[in-house]
Amino acid sequence: QRVGRYGKDFYVYKFRSMRVGADRQGLITVGGRDPRITRIGYFIRKYKLDELPQLFNVLKGDMSLVGPRPEVRKYVDMYTAEQRCVLVDLYTDEQRRVLSVRPGITDYASIEYVDENKILGQAEDADKAYQEQIMPDKIRYNMRYIDNRSIKEYFKIIFLTFRSILR
Repeated sequence: QRVGRYGKDFYVYKFRSMRVGADRQGLITVGGRDPRITRIGYFIRKYKLDELPQLFNVLKGDMSLVGPRPEVRKYVDMYTAEQRCVLVDLYTDEQRRVLSVRPGITDYASIEYVDENKILGQAEDADKAYQEQIMPDKIRYNMRYIDNRSIKEYFKIIFLTFRSILR
């Protein structure tokens, strides 16, 4: 389950790459050897094949090909809550603007953070690293797209995504 446009929850279609019940052990995938990921899961994640079923989300209208990646409710609640997070001014109006557009399968943040799992795997506290380092960066990348949305930008991100996967 993820949060989409206007804060509406929806289910993201994906190929299963994690063991059943893995979400109860944490929401963030950490490192190259997260024990919750199946052997075939490593392969399909490496080549982003687990994202292909999200084309059904695009057809349903829940998602677009390009747009900010949909977030889990736990993190969205941090920047939509009336009371700000203790991490002082980390969450801003920009983050709420992300919810004003349809989420996508790919975006600048997905391209720049293609190795996000490695970063989180090396962090002492993965959840804190995600909230304090990765999430603010992703918001900046999201705003780059939101503030400059055009057909040219849309296809540029698709091209950069394919280039990133092929590398």
